[in-house]
Amino acid sequence: MTVGSGEVRNVALVGHTGAGKTALVDRLLATAGPPERHDGRHTAHTNHLGHADGDHHPAHSDGLTLCSFDYQGLTINLLDTPGHPDFVGDLRAGLRAADAALFVVSAAAGVDAATSLLWAECAAVGIPRAIALTHLDHSRADLDAAIRDCRRAFGPGVLPAMLARRSDDGTLRLADLLHDRTVEYSPQGDRREQPTGPVADRPAAADTTGTADAGHAVRAARMALIEGIIAESEDETLLESYLGGAEPDAELLSADLATAVTRARFFPVLLTGPLTAVGTPSTPSTAVAAPGGFGSHDLLDLIARSFPAPSSGRLAAPCRPDGSPRPAVTAEDAGPLVAEVIRTTTDPYVGRMSLVRVFSGTLHPDDIVRVGGHAEHDDDERVGALSRPYGLALHSVPQCGAGDICVVTKLATAETGDTLSSPDDPCLLPVWPMPEPQLPLAIRARARADEDRLSIALSRLCLEDPGLRVVQDPQTAQIVLWSMGEAHAEAALDRLATRYGAAVDAEPPVVALRETLAAPAHGSGRQVKQSGGHGQYAVCEIEVEPLPPGSGLEFVDEIVGAAIPRTYIPSVEKGIRAQMAVGVRPGHPLTDLRVRLVDGRAHSVDSSDLAFQLAGGLALRDAARTGGVVVLEPVLTVNVSVPDEFVGAVLGDLCARRGRVTGMEPVPPPVLDAARTVVHAEVPEREMSRYVMELRSLSHGGGQFHREPHGYEPMPRHLADALTE
Repeated sequence: MTVGSGEVRNVALVGHTGAGKTALVDRLLATAGPPERHDGRHTAHTNHLGHADGDHHPAHSDGLTLCSFDYQGLTINLLDTPGHPDFVGDLRAGLRAADAALFVVSAAAGVDAATSLLWAECAAVGIPRAIALTHLDHSRADLDAAIRDCRRAFGPGVLPAMLARRSDDGTLRLADLLHDRTVEYSPQGDRREQPTGPVADRPAAADTTGTADAGHAVRAARMALIEGIIAESEDETLLESYLGGAEPDAELLSADLATAVTRARFFPVLLTGPLTAVGTPSTPSTAVAAPGGFGSHDLLDLIARSFPAPSSGRLAAPCRPDGSPRPAVTAEDAGPLVAEVIRTTTDPYVGRMSLVRVFSGTLHPDDIVRVGGHAEHDDDERVGALSRPYGLALHSVPQCGAGDICVVTKLATAETGDTLSSPDDPCLLPVWPMPEPQLPLAIRARARADEDRLSIALSRLCLEDPGLRVVQDPQTAQIVLWSMGEAHAEAALDRLATRYGAAVDAEPPVVALRETLAAPAHGSGRQVKQSGGHGQYAVCEIEVEPLPPGSGLEFVDEIVGAAIPRTYIPSVEKGIRAQMAVGVRPGHPLTDLRVRLVDGRAHSVDSSDLAFQLAGGLALRDAARTGGVVVLEPVLTVNVSVPDEFVGAVLGDLCARRGRVTGMEPVPPPVLDAARTVVHAEVPEREMSRYVMELRSLSHGGGQFHREPHGYEPMPRHLADALTE
């Protein structure tokens, strides 16, 4: 099956964990009906790119999930993004592949700070958005409060396109403000449409106003919706008709709604839920709910008619491999091939699978494509089989046209974020920005058999997930896996064990400490060994003093005359450097010292390079015993951005972590409901290992932070003594 770019809608479902995104996907699938069967082999298996027949979506997904189906002659690609903030990489990948975003908000929980940050991410790239309110059947659901919460968090461009009321007999009445009609759902699941009149016998939940008040609220909401559409679409014809008192034409209003939504300044709110929500405690519903529940048809119509086609979207400007600009491309099947790997995973039966968005051109099985984007490779590779998850099953397809998304198998070198293009006209798309992973976790192979697999497994894991980073610390000899948070780390460890067969044990990361002298001191080193034959003889005297942080070693030769032959002066320095690398206490290198070589003695026969290296090290150890040692710990420069209401809690927490606040500054808020402040501080690295989770708890998910090395500073004596013990 081949579809053109105008016949595709790519939509990312965005929302916090528990908002009901996955359940909404299931209802939309049920509403669209069974997927059309296409010729080709049917692959039945479960993965994070598509789900097999009979499989249910997991309640919590740690990756991007693609689900495709046909609706009114269109192919709709739903990209279910993970709601947990640990998986922001997959969220950004989903936004890169999509042309619009559908925000899923719980009417019971409202908009939290994390969802507001996700909205700001979408606003930053100018992606069109709409809002689907779920959980209307929850005991704490409040429709009016949820809409007010959305307007507070997302701005005045948020306007309801539907209202809901429920009568005492359990009948649900949805007011479709756009088409000026009422849709009724009986407790038995029957659906009936009628022109808008008095909307409800009684409003839902705790709203006890009368029928007249409900009808007035519907008329006021419809007027606000029409005025919002007119303001954003700038349709003078519709404006004149509206000002003249005429009823706006429904088709014209729908077309202007699409214009307003595409401009990403108008955000309609729709309602959706299962029909089992129709029943009330006094009259519970015993009927089997209709497949799609209520509001699903309206959501699909919005996606089909108001969300932009790929041909009208903005494509990130590609460049040539040498960095020079190239002509812009558009979503045309006959154009040059420009595609991007959105997600990479490995299936135990199929092998490596890549989720690919084609921005321009057409991708066919067995095509030769140029794979580029990462510095490690720039290769030509043959494309494997193409498939698309129609419904919950993968079906092979003969090609993937411009604007569409498909699953490509057996791309051996392609990584997440890579560009696929024609070898005759190679190009690169800019890789989407990724935040730095902030949670360190030390890992070690559980058994010797796992050691051989661990290195390869970690390499593949990082290629699949750009949000992970692996660091081998030479001082502590630990392998440290950096992730976005605890859930992200747990998912990575699970994939290591189940997908790659490399079981590991996790342990707290060790912070690499250093030492320096507490005070200036004199040191003497004697390496005298005479046991018959050629012996060892070297004596050196040094003066050592501490230097400011970051100075390293400053070696000064102050030998007068020939007390130490000139050929052995570098040997003394080499021995001192070797001893500094080892430290006085194993594992804590010495640093920031000025060492003056002031005197020494040599022997014409027994002195050697090795003897003076050993003497230099002994002299430094002697000076350390005399002057005392100060333990230095690494300090980070930390910039914490939080809503103003949480600044006090963040300041108190930073002080409890031995942090030193160096300044604060207000910043323009990324969301409309909360001014934000950036707190600048210097905090010991030992206190920051789990800060990413603790900041989320302090700020209710609204805090973000960035850190970078600042230097080394003396550790408090009681903490240093505890380490020594």
